[in-house]
Amino acid sequence: MKYLAMIQARCGSSRLPNKVLMELCGAPVLKRMITRVMKSQFIDEVMVITSIEKNNLPLVNLCSSIGIRIGIGSEDDVLDRFYQTAKLLKPEYVIRLTADCPCFDAGLLDLAISQLRPETDYLGMISETFADGLDLEIIRYSALEQSWREARHSFEREHVTQYIVRNPELFSIQDFVSPIGDFGKYRWTVDEPEDFELVEKIYKHFLIDKGTDEFGYKDILEYFKECPELLTINEKYKRNEGLEKSIREDKFVSTDNS
Repeated sequence: MKYLAMIQARCGSSRLPNKVLMELCGAPVLKRMITRVMKSQFIDEVMVITSIEKNNLPLVNLCSSIGIRIGIGSEDDVLDRFYQTAKLLKPEYVIRLTADCPCFDAGLLDLAISQLRPETDYLGMISETFADGLDLEIIRYSALEQSWREARHSFEREHVTQYIVRNPELFSIQDFVSPIGDFGKYRWTVDEPEDFELVEKIYKHFLIDKGTDEFGYKDILEYFKECPELLTINEKYKRNEGLEKSIREDKFVSTDNS
């Protein structure tokens, strides 16, 4: 297996509980995300990974009902959750995605894969020129394994790729930059009630008004040009608040990984 897409999901979000199971124009957010990821021409499999907390059982049931394999692991050590699941299949690359991005564009994933250099250990949107909610990271399996062995800070264990990003001397890192210019100020993720309000308007515009689910990031940008007032719905929230909080609360983690 070359490309394994792993969608990180859980029901215990503090800001918007059960957000990945919220109904978005007739289907749960997670199912919308899975459907969009599966449009990729290059990935070999899509999996969902969640934690062992019992409140994630509805998520497990959803994946089972649509034939999606699911990995279950640590609640806090998400890096361990990714690694323990990936090592069962040992893909050449792991693609890390999050379930709260139902505007994800598989065309961008395919573009990123096509731009992936042979020596690259990690490709991600480092310069943040894409809207928040189009996020993707491509990680060489050996780099994921090394991170699992060596990462010792709690925020590195929780946010999976922070050990790689913060140690460029150890890994070959590639920035994935928007081909149409910087639109990183936009927020299409689902972390807050206002985020869901905006994403729901996007879906209603395309699925109900236009009668299609074949829309990508360029189509959404055109919609915003027609209705610029949409941009005010969730503009008060900033990017990477969760990561910043984890860094503030960081602690050293002792592991038995070797």
